[in-house]
Amino acid sequence: MSKKEKSEAAEKVAKAEKVTKAKSAKANKAGKPNIFARMGKGIVRFCKDFKGEIKKIQWPGGKEILKSSMVVILTVVFIGVCIFAIDWLLSEGLKLLMRVADKSYGSKEAATEAFIAFKNLF
Repeated sequence: MSKKEKSEAAEKVAKAEKVTKAKSAKANKAGKPNIFARMGKGIVRFCKDFKGEIKKIQWPGGKEILKSSMVVILTVVFIGVCIFAIDWLLSEGLKLLMRVADKSYGSKEAATEAFIAFKNLF
């Protein structure tokens, strides 16, 4: 090989190495940007998606809100009354049991002990 052929071959190798380095640098840049760039893109995408979803919402009118609020209030009142009634019935039942136990055992202490013994069964 002559010097000319060697220099041409060396130039081709050097050129190929430059192209390879340029491609790898491009691949690194295009493949995965740094964390801050990815986070920024993610935040921007989230905001755009959020804005689009908010536009799809159909907000209720005043009458519909009033009807829904009344249903909720009436339901809460109904459940409250039911809980109050159950609580009152149970407390009256316990008072009745205490009176019966007091009459049966003769003293309040004996009735209390009997009631505690009954309670411990459960």
